[in-house]
Amino acid sequence: MSLRSVPLEDILVDLQPGFASGANLDDGTLQVRMNNVKPDGSWDWSKKRRVPATPNQLSRYSLQKNDILFNATNSPEQVGKSAIYKGLSEVVTFSNHFLRLRVNSKLASADYLTRYFAYLWQVGVFKNLIDAWVNQATVKREAFIALKIPLPSLEEQKRIAVILDKADAIRRKRQQAIELADQFLRSVFLDMFGDPLTNPKGWPKRPISKFGDVITGNTPSRKVPEYYGDHIEWIKSDNINTPKHFLTCANEYLSAEGLTKARSAPAGSLLVTCIAGSKDCIGNIAIADRAVSFNQQINAIVPYEGETLNFLYAQLLYNKNLVRAASTKSMKGMVSKSKFLSIELIYPDEALQQTYSEIFSKSLEWAKKQEDGLAFSNNIFNALSQRAFNGDLMTVKAA
Repeated sequence: MSLRSVPLEDILVDLQPGFASGANLDDGTLQVRMNNVKPDGSWDWSKKRRVPATPNQLSRYSLQKNDILFNATNSPEQVGKSAIYKGLSEVVTFSNHFLRLRVNSKLASADYLTRYFAYLWQVGVFKNLIDAWVNQATVKREAFIALKIPLPSLEEQKRIAVILDKADAIRRKRQQAIELADQFLRSVFLDMFGDPLTNPKGWPKRPISKFGDVITGNTPSRKVPEYYGDHIEWIKSDNINTPKHFLTCANEYLSAEGLTKARSAPAGSLLVTCIAGSKDCIGNIAIADRAVSFNQQINAIVPYEGETLNFLYAQLLYNKNLVRAASTKSMKGMVSKSKFLSIELIYPDEALQQTYSEIFSKSLEWAKKQEDGLAFSNNIFNALSQRAFNGDLMTVKAA
């Protein structure tokens, strides 16, 4: 069933950009920043920025219940993420990266419109409505307000929003279960072994050089195009900065000839970022579940026979300061190979290491099942969203 569509501006009573502030005051007004709105439209208040705000700014930029925040300025792939504000116990303003939308409640449901924005973002519509430069983009205001919104009756809008809310709740529970699995592994590690940096249980220590061979990556000459092809992945630090425990797939590959000029590591190795533009990225770590080559920003640890991979990985994962403490004092982070080799790690009883390794493996198996369930839930949700905004979820009343 086709739906009538109206321009976005016809269902809005207000469209307001936010304001910029570089200050951060203990007694300031809470301001929504880009990192407070998650890609799935939920809120993350773990980081709160409080800014100075005049009475005029408070009047102009405060949020009301059912206001929609549209991320109008961000990296190109992030422009368009949106969230509906349901209220907090304090006054909340918003930064200049957002547009605040207030919907005419007699014509449209804010919940429905937020769901529609999420759908458009998921299918990449907003990428066609932006001006982009370097790594930033901003939505074209005139194109945005002219955006056609499929608009069934208000009753139908609310019903569709409820259906999508329920489907979304299922996939969020899956995601939360995956996050809890990671928290569980961290808690078990700290309970069994303590903090590796402070070593409260007094375990003996060994330098990384005693756990395995360390290989520093490199870059085959760009002047020889034949070195690049499709033979083996060439991993960069972006492939290590991942919410999962394993390397993500590389965007660039080396040829068989290029591999002869590169350095590589086998499956079962650990790859660690040791050079980065930001110290926050130093110490990022991931498991290689296949043979890979990698660049000079990365050191690989190839564990010696008998060493417990999961235990070694966990203590570096759960305390990145072990690596960051060996970094240079410059703005950019760098840990030399000699410094990396000398980083001392705890070495508990081997039976305890093995026990943790088995717990780790079983938890990953369980998490994989949850991820498969999440992928299925995402597919269901995306299919429902497509049907909803094509008019296929509308209630058809008999004549």
